[in-house]
Amino acid sequence: MAAGFTCAQLVWDDHMADWQCLAADLKMRGQAIAGRMNGKRIRQLAGAILVAGVLAGCQADELGYGPKAQRPVSAEVKRKMTDLNMSATSPIMIRIYKQENELEVWKEARNGRFELLESFEICKWSGELGPKFKEGDRQAPEGFYEITPGLMNPNSSYHLAFNLGYPNKFDRAHGRTGSHLMVHGACSSRGCYAMTDAQVQDIYALARDSFKGGQRAFQVQAFPFRMTPENMAEHRDSEHMDFWRMLKVGYDHFELTKVPPKISVCEKKYVFDATTLVEGVPFRATAKCPEYEVPARLQQLVQQKQSEDDKKFQQIVARLDAREERQRRWEERQSQIANFLGGNDEGGLAQPSSDTADAGSAVAAAVPEETAAPGAIQAASQRPGSATTGVATAFAPETQSSDGVGGIIKRWLPFGGARGEETPSATGSIAVPEAKPQ
Repeated sequence: MAAGFTCAQLVWDDHMADWQCLAADLKMRGQAIAGRMNGKRIRQLAGAILVAGVLAGCQADELGYGPKAQRPVSAEVKRKMTDLNMSATSPIMIRIYKQENELEVWKEARNGRFELLESFEICKWSGELGPKFKEGDRQAPEGFYEITPGLMNPNSSYHLAFNLGYPNKFDRAHGRTGSHLMVHGACSSRGCYAMTDAQVQDIYALARDSFKGGQRAFQVQAFPFRMTPENMAEHRDSEHMDFWRMLKVGYDHFELTKVPPKISVCEKKYVFDATTLVEGVPFRATAKCPEYEVPARLQQLVQQKQSEDDKKFQQIVARLDAREERQRRWEERQSQIANFLGGNDEGGLAQPSSDTADAGSAVAAAVPEETAAPGAIQAASQRPGSATTGVATAFAPETQSSDGVGGIIKRWLPFGGARGEETPSATGSIAVPEAKPQ
């Protein structure tokens, strides 16, 4: 009996031990699950705190760590300065291109040459290609401007801004008027160059730091477009071409030296990197230019570049003029075809009238037309007031062979042109007047 009880007790004890082990296992599993859940909640809470911190940081940056005019340049710009071996306080220069909607910030590297640091897309500029003439014309200026610390505006209603200093000596010499022409933020323009707030924040900071480094004024070069032969040819018929040719001389000086050119004005014209031969004799905007010189090597390089650019310019103009002439003749033929076919509406086969026949003959034979290309771009070494050389780009009459039977059809159809068609040849030259700003 005792032995049986003992066995039963042992069995019971074994079952209880199993239950205790199971309970302990479940407890451990529960604690582990709870631990994992607590860990997940802790991670979620930490993530929420981190996001809140980031948002708080963004808000603080938007509102500013102190005055907005004292904020540092962006981390991206700092990294580029390091990559380009630039000091944070080295001089800067700005280039503006209306047609391309670009504002470039160039900065001096440690080798003394300027490198392109950043290119910003202009948010808005008002007016059209060409210089500003008078107050209220809502035209953004073109030309060369010097920005001093006094032209910086840290309290602008358009986030931050600097005044271009319009009108400059050249503008005043031509009687041009205007005021408060700026580069500013807020993406709103009435004669200004408007950027986004983030863009003007970096531009302003770069200018401010350059003044800290000792730069007394930074140059702004405002162009209608990149002064390439292609763009000059595209706008060859513009009333502003003489003015733009003059700007191109200064453009080329920087392209060759990668140093902002020294700007002077005399005889109502810009002159670049010029030094008067008589010490103490200044350049006066409306007076006759004093005797001056440009460094010989630079003068040679500028002349060479302008000669090469002008050759490309003439070639492009010839192609463009030929294309326009083909288009004109095609449209004229289409008009004559429409008139010819319209005569059949009265019934029967209409015979060409004498007027129509004359017009058809005029279409069949090319009309002589001389098209003179704009003159060569004035060389940098050429002193204001001297004459430019003549250039020639003309087209000879285009000839068509007699087709005999079926000639009437070929006369009226715009396809299957006659042999020898569209073969231009030079027929003369035209002297180009002296380049003079208008």
